[in-house]
Amino acid sequence: MPASKSISWFANLTLLAGLSVPQLWSQSAPPPTAYTVTVANYMMGPTEIVSRSGSKALVDRSMPPSPERPKGFHTRTLYDLQTNTSFTWDLNQAPMPCSTATFSGSWGDPFSPDSIATPADLAKQNAKPAGAETVNGFATKVFEIEQPAKMKVWVEGKYGLVVKVQMTQAGGQPQNVAEIKQLSLAAPPASTFVLPAACAAAASAPRIPTEPERIAAETGGNAADFVNAGTGPGSQNSCIVLFRVVRAGSMEPIATGFQVAVDPTVDIQHPASYTMGVGADGHVRFSGGGLHEVTGQIRNGVLRIDNVPPQFDLETAFGNAGSSSALIYRHCFAPETVLLYVVKNPAKISDGGDWLWVKSGKYAQM
Repeated sequence: MPASKSISWFANLTLLAGLSVPQLWSQSAPPPTAYTVTVANYMMGPTEIVSRSGSKALVDRSMPPSPERPKGFHTRTLYDLQTNTSFTWDLNQAPMPCSTATFSGSWGDPFSPDSIATPADLAKQNAKPAGAETVNGFATKVFEIEQPAKMKVWVEGKYGLVVKVQMTQAGGQPQNVAEIKQLSLAAPPASTFVLPAACAAAASAPRIPTEPERIAAETGGNAADFVNAGTGPGSQNSCIVLFRVVRAGSMEPIATGFQVAVDPTVDIQHPASYTMGVGADGHVRFSGGGLHEVTGQIRNGVLRIDNVPPQFDLETAFGNAGSSSALIYRHCFAPETVLLYVVKNPAKISDGGDWLWVKSGKYAQM
């Protein structure tokens, strides 16, 4: 499940114009949690209608037909602010596709700090007061900024909403960049947040945990203490690897009942062909490439591998319970760095597991 992040329209404008708005604003009124805002993005893309009611928010993006887009553009994204999940569907396609994602941080809230400006923020940009105007029904204060292009910004006083932005390039005419056309603080109808049939099935399906969530559940710790061993490239520095197998959840060491083979001569451009023959007694014989068995070197459940290359193949075999193969990328966080194979079910290896380098925390030491 991919991660999704939607940046507010004013945050996009700051990137476009070089305007930095620090998140130091001080509200004169708490931001509302029920509203409908219509934003016209003249230079950045589609018109957006942002609707929110408590923990549910819907962002409707649309553009009229054009030679490049004969059907125009019309998508909707429903955000669940409690579970940090989102659903996006395209109203111009049939059958209508629906994608699900997780998100963190900004999702496009016009009342979030990165969408707000205050006189203190604007003062940091050497903004000059330029009067007061009513724009689209909003009473605003006007500021002018000279870096790097001349900008004119209309700021609503109650919440600090940036109602309108205008830019003038050197020698050019003023161009409207974006503006809030309408704002309603009434709660949108509940029907606004009803998923279409294409998304309802996805919403009812069990959510697939993200990799950090899965690692945290398997290790019972902080996912930031671990690094996926299958993620390259390998680190430049070498180290001694201390490899062990543990049970997911309890992190109880599994010291016996498996075999290990290593191929330190892996050539990613010319992969070797490995053969693992299983005898009637469940014993595995490894062959192919530079693969060789190192089970006899395990001491108290720990295999020490000296001077590992940037990538190497690591095979584990649990007899008739199954086996696992992994291309490991070297990640050295200490002269001796711990590598774990976190197994969900040692009696059935096909249930899965994760190969993790220990970056920090209590499992970083043997």
